[in-house]
Formats: sequence, structure tokens, C-alpha cells
Amino acid sequence: MIVTFTANPSLDRTVALPGPLERGEVQRAVSVSQQSGGKGVNVSRALVASGLQTVAVLPGGDSDPVLAGLHHDRVPFAALPINEPLRTNVALTEPGGVTTKINEPGPVLSADEQEALISLLLERARGASWVVLAGSLPPGFPADFYATVTHRLRSMTDGGNTAGAPLIAVDSSGAPLAAAVSGSSPDGTTQDGLSGKPDLLKPNAEELAELAAAAGFATVSTAAELEADPEAAAAAAAAVVRSGVGAVLATLGSKGAVLVTADGAWLATHPPVAAVSTVGAGDSSLAGYLLAHGQGAAPADCLRQAVAHGAAAASLPGSTVPAVHQTTPNAVTITALRKD
Repeated sequence: MIVTFTANPSLDRTVALPGPLERGEVQRAVSVSQQSGGKGVNVSRALVASGLQTVAVLPGGDSDPVLAGLHHDRVPFAALPINEPLRTNVALTEPGGVTTKINEPGPVLSADEQEALISLLLERARGASWVVLAGSLPPGFPADFYATVTHRLRSMTDGGNTAGAPLIAVDSSGAPLAAAVSGSSPDGTTQDGLSGKPDLLKPNAEELAELAAAAGFATVSTAAELEADPEAAAAAAAAVVRSGVGAVLATLGSKGAVLVTADGAWLATHPPVAAVSTVGAGDSSLAGYLLAHGQGAAPADCLRQAVAHGAAAASLPGSTVPAVHQTTPNAVTITALRKD
């Protein structure tokens, strides 16, 4: 069982344009679609599409369109009832896959609601193999929320045995991502010795550049430089791993992805695809990695399936996620890299 946690879910509307976005002009859409979304929700949707057991934990009222969409897509979920409507995000896609996103901030949850949301996650996470903490945080949430949740998950015991706690993946950005990497204290530990750092981190190139700088990596590159130079991306990810994170799966757009663990570093590339929409491609990559990991695949093969999933997602319209039979892992090339 893989549990996903989306504190700031959304109704994702995708507007397909017939040509390039023209600022200040009137343009007619080719098509409009909508889907229940948010990073964790997208991961659960991709897992369901491939027949895996998952449950999406999120806030939302019974009549909210996001929950209605999950019902329609037959995605199992556990929702904390709230009175405010969830946000709506809009993605404008141009021919060739160029995507412009406009994301709303989301509803404000009280301190009691935040604690109730954590409690709901802890309840559903018992017995899970992975918990995915994904997406932005709603207004008013502390930046270290994911680090706090990670520690709470690791504090789960089964007869005093913490070995039963799930593995934890984090996919976020900005201050919540930085705080997740730093852990609950400067050295990533808490008073009881449990780490607040994730077992897997899934940044894109821009986020990786920021994290490498925060980790004290001497040679900090821009996102464009990391996408163009996988060796540099691997070195930046290795700096994050040395800070105490278990592994880094860094997606590099059309250039593929790198995976860095304490034991090695690999680059995976996929032949070019006809990109339709990049919305949710990174979330699908994470789902592909988790799918392969659950089958006992080696790290390089987990990376292979991650890139195959991401490429398949980019070739689909809107925020459509692929099933595993729609992916082509045999087309992915794996190259071992140096970490430093």
C-alpha cells in the first residue's frame, strides 16, 4: 500500500490553445478538461491506473468537486472535512507541450485542522510501504510541516518496533522542500534520535539547484545548466544525499532524470516524444519509481520506470496519467554517473 498526502489539493483545469500564448489578446481554446489534482493526488491516480493499492489523504468537504472527481476516477481517499472550498488551478498548454500554470493559494486551515489532518495520515499510514508527502502547503502552514510529519511517521511503532514505519518520499518546492531536507533540526535529528529527513526526494532541476546551494555544494549551477549537464546534476544531488536524505530522484524535463543514492548515481534518458502537456509528468515519474520499487527492482531500474512514466505522461493531454502498459521502459537508456 502506498499512501499519498496532499495538504493543498486542487481541481486542475487544462486549457489547450491552438497556438502560442498571446498576452493581452483574446484566444479561443481548442479544448478544456478538468481533473482532481495536486501532486499526491496525481501520484495516487497514476498508481490506480497501474492496478496498485493506494489511498490519497487530503482535506476537502463532501460536496467538493475534487472529491467528486476522485469518486469518478475510483481513487481511494480519506478526506478531512473542511468548510472552505479547495482551490482551482489553471494550466494553459500550447502546441509542443509548453505549459503556463496559474495556481491558487488554497484554503486556510486552522491549527486544529492541521493536527487533525496529520492524525488522519498517521491512521491511514499504518502498514503502508511508502508515504508520499507532496505539493505546496496551504496558507498558514508552517514551512517545516513536512519535516514534522516525517518525524511523526517515523515515531509510529508496532509493539515498540519502529522498523514498521513506512518509507517517506517528499515532492515539494520552496521553503517546505528546504525545511524537509534540513530535517527537524540543523543536523536532521530530533531529541529522540529520529530523522526528519525523507528517504526519497523528487526535485526538478530548479529545486535541485536551490537545494544544492543550501547543502553547501561548492559548484552551484542554474536549472538550465543542470538539465544540460547530467554529471553536474548528479553532483548536486549527491550533495543533498550527503546531508542525510536517503536518495534523490531529480527530473530534468526532456533530458530525462538522475537518481543518486549513497551507493551510486545514474542517468536515464528516453527518446523524444511528441509532448502534449507536461502537467503531472513529474508526479507520474514518482509513481513509476514507486511502482518499480514495490516490485523489488534495483535503483537503476526504478529510475528507468520513472522516466518511462514521465515520458508517457508528457505525451498525454491535460493532467492525464499513464498506466504502466502505456509506458516504454525498454526504450530508456541508463548510464552510470560519477557523484563527485
